Amino acid sequence: MSNMDVTNRSNFFPNSDGAKTARTSKTSLRRNDFARRQQLDKMSKSDAKVKIPDAVRDFSRIKKAVDAAPEIDNTDKIAKLKSQINNGTYKMNYEAIADKLLETEF
Repeated sequence: MSNMDVTNRSNFFPNSDGAKTARTSKTSLRRNDFARRQQLDKMSKSDAKVKIPDAVRDFSRIKKAVDAAPEIDNTDKIAKLKSQINNGTYKMNYEAIADKLLETEF
């Protein structure tokens, strides 16, 4: 076993099994005085604030909405468009493209 004498323990740690003296029990119960508590409260109030930018909040809301939305399967549509482009039968709607461009610009 160990050669350590466990019956004569130091009172360094508050919850040790050693006998408590009046001094250790008094110091373990000591609290910060009123001025120190006010100083700590002031420091924690000014240092504990976190400002999250609106862009991050918006991104978080958008991400939650996208994650909650059902998944859309466009594989058939993409395959159809690819075959039309390869066959040369794809017709572009220039008016719709112009409208979309104008919507994004204005």
